[in-house]
Amino acid sequence: MAQETTKDQWRDPAHVQEFFSVRARGWDARFPDDGPAYDAAVADLGLRRGDAVLDAGCGTGRALPALRAAVGPQGVVVGADLTPAMLEAAVRAGRQRSGRLLLADVTRLPLRDGSLDAVFAAGLVSHLPDLVEGLRELARVVRPGGRLALFHPVGRAALAARHGRPVTPDDERAEPSLRPLLARGGWRLDSYTDEDTRFLVLASRADHPARNGAIRS
Repeated sequence: MAQETTKDQWRDPAHVQEFFSVRARGWDARFPDDGPAYDAAVADLGLRRGDAVLDAGCGTGRALPALRAAVGPQGVVVGADLTPAMLEAAVRAGRQRSGRLLLADVTRLPLRDGSLDAVFAAGLVSHLPDLVEGLRELARVVRPGGRLALFHPVGRAALAARHGRPVTPDDERAEPSLRPLLARGGWRLDSYTDEDTRFLVLASRADHPARNGAIRS
């Protein structure tokens, strides 16, 4: 019987790369019905034509077509992921036509301060080594007032059941836990939805200066 992956392993970049590398080719086939949930979450992010948006931890790029449709041809869409095999799967699916694919660690993005209007992040929270620091990095690259969507196509209880375990009291995605974590990371929680059919948190970037020395070329 395979050993269950621990919480710490899910936050270890090397483990994350290993896990997704061997599953990348068949990843979309495992979840063939998630498309409408992604489309609805992108719609709720409230993007405008011409906006610049990042899909942080984009995986196979399932959100990229919806993000491109939302910002239009004049907008900017970037998908960043840590695992080369997932980006290769995105290319095989033709999703590089919807946005630029970037091999990058989302905790250290090669993007300038305030260069984006929004960040979309599907399934990212559980893979950040330090959630607050990860949220701060996402806040760094978004303009004040810009938006963040933390998304999963199923809710916390449904996801826990899928993995054969209960929802734990220390779950960082629970609203009482996540609200202060977002605040420490530079975000203001605007709405929180946790249903069987989706998990969606919308937040706005607080108006505070970026960390010193954070500008990237």
